[in-house]
Formats: sequence, C-alpha cells, structure tokens
Amino acid sequence: MSEYHLKTPIKEEDIRKLRVGDIIYIDGIIVTARDEAHKKALEIHEQGKELPIDFKGLGLYHCGPIVKKIDNEWKVIAAGPTTSTRMEGLEPDFVRIFKPRVIIGKGGLKENSLKAFNEVGVVYGAYTGGAAALAAGSIKRVVNVFWLEDLGIPEALWVFEVKDFGPLVVAMDAHMNSIYQDLMAQVVQQKEKLLKEL
Repeated sequence: MSEYHLKTPIKEEDIRKLRVGDIIYIDGIIVTARDEAHKKALEIHEQGKELPIDFKGLGLYHCGPIVKKIDNEWKVIAAGPTTSTRMEGLEPDFVRIFKPRVIIGKGGLKENSLKAFNEVGVVYGAYTGGAAALAAGSIKRVVNVFWLEDLGIPEALWVFEVKDFGPLVVAMDAHMNSIYQDLMAQVVQQKEKLLKEL
C-alpha cells in the first residue's frame, strides 16, 4: 500500500501505477455529478453538442453538496459522497466518452464499470461516508456551477478547486481489481462453509 498525491489533469500513466489499497489525495479540479447530471451529459454528447466542462483528467465526485451563497459567492457547507451504485448503468459509457481519471464516491461500482476503468485508465476512490464536513474543508472554492436551474443544487455540476482532497482509498483500480468483488467472494465462500457445517 502506497500513498500518492495527484494533481489534475491526471495522466493515464499515473492512474495505471495505482493498485487497490493505495491511498490518494487530489489537488486541482473535481466535478460533482449524480445520476441526473450523468444522463444530461450523455444526452448532450449524443446530440453532438459540447458540454460546459471537459472532464478529461479530472476527479468525478458522486456528491450532492450542501451549499450556501454568501456575499454573492458559493460556500460549500458539506460535501459527502453519494452511493455510487445509482450511477452504475451510466458510468461505463460516461467513463469511456469523457475520460475522468478518478471516480469518487462510496459503496463502489460493479463489473461493467470495472471493465471501463481497465480500458480507459480510471480508478475508484472510496471516500468515507459521514465525513461531509471534512470533505468541504478540502474544497478551496467553487470555480463554477452548471445546470443549476435545470437540475437543482444536489444534481448540478459543481466545479470545485480542491487541496489534499482525501484520503481516498483505491477500491477499484485500472487492472480489474476491486475490493468489493473480493469481499463478495469471501462472503460467498464463508456462506458455503457455514451451510456445510449445519
């Protein structure tokens, strides 16, 4: 297990060095996107139109932040991770098309996303649930927000400049390794063992 400090835009070769269990921190730009933002981004791409931001090399954060406008500027109050499985049906296409380098969330993603990570060079960084205030403390400023009127605060694309955002545990890497799959295999094995003992 190693610790890495990554700066956006993150290069594919830097992602390929990472392995499950490594700890990463991010400096630079991360963008929030939940399911509605994923859908809208993919629809715009299908229509041949340009998105308001280029995701390539950035952190993509599954998060619906709590924000407040103070003196005409957005202040992030809390920014905890959303459960990522909500995005499973959309994430593989999103990753292949837009090429973010680190997907940040909680609970992990499944086999189809893992395959896309392997193809493109992406890792999943698990962020601790319940640490929303800690996450907000690493956000230096709100650079921009897109689709706020269409989608509302939790679903909009929030563009954050972050410093030492983490710690993120590499729970899925670009080499087809997943903590979640390993854990499920152990559960199945243990279940079979217990059933035999009954």
